[in-house]
Amino acid sequence: MSLKISYTIALLLGLGMIFLGARFFLSPEVATVGYGIHFKAEGDYSFQYIKGIRDIFSGLLICIFVLMNERRALGVTLLAGAIIPVTDMFIVLNKNYNGVIQAMPHIIAIIICTVSGIILFATKPKISL
Repeated sequence: MSLKISYTIALLLGLGMIFLGARFFLSPEVATVGYGIHFKAEGDYSFQYIKGIRDIFSGLLICIFVLMNERRALGVTLLAGAIIPVTDMFIVLNKNYNGVIQAMPHIIAIIICTVSGIILFATKPKISL
């Protein structure tokens, strides 16, 4: 049961990341504020596009592994990928105008990636005869 829940959570996480990445392309200022930093792009959205494509790629990879039923690859990807929200959280918390509230989406992502990754990687597949 926890394996199916982990797959569902991973799929939702992947789709959410694709959405967030697309938002960095379609509405860069809104996405930047939602990320938790203040950034005066003044028409240069290079940072937002870099962040956006990273999120889209990560989300696609997660969704592909879910759809291909690649349990171990998905687990490893989520565990290794947890470094992204950890780093994002430190970036957000490094700003003097932010606190735990602004870092909360990143903290939740860390928990989701870690717990789901462990369940997916550590669960042995059932052998049916």
